[in-house]
Amino acid sequence: MIKVGDRIPSATLREVKESGAQEVTTDEFFKGKKVALFAVPGAFTSTCSVKHLPSFLKNADAIRAKGVDDIICLSVNDPYVMRAWGLHHNAEGKVTMISDGNGDLTRALGLEITMARYGMGKRSRRYSMIVENGVVKTFNLEKPGSFSISSGDYLLKQL
Repeated sequence: MIKVGDRIPSATLREVKESGAQEVTTDEFFKGKKVALFAVPGAFTSTCSVKHLPSFLKNADAIRAKGVDDIICLSVNDPYVMRAWGLHHNAEGKVTMISDGNGDLTRALGLEITMARYGMGKRSRRYSMIVENGVVKTFNLEKPGSFSISSGDYLLKQL
């Protein structure tokens, strides 16, 4: 499992923009930047929609004011679902909605969880982190079923 001091593994992710779905590699995305990354088990799910994403939207300006270049929401959903979820929450310009549709990065981080009993298959555990130039500086992993230390409020206090 990823830990503070580790480099984010190379993986190809997807983001939907006006021109359609585009691939973005972790190597490109994190190079030379300070990024707040948070992951959710699923777009449009209860805790993710009511608490997790909104906590970062509410704190986006304050997080950026602390020197963060981008805020990424990552989920094992397809890129079009991530875009729709972001549009539903007016996230554009505040939080970048990124798809790890095949779970490649999630597996490489050691953060995959099976949620088959809920009909959701393999997903990501809930977490947040600060990544500087591809290296993890802060890592907040939730216990399954919990939501506290991966919130935008908590991460803001760590900056």
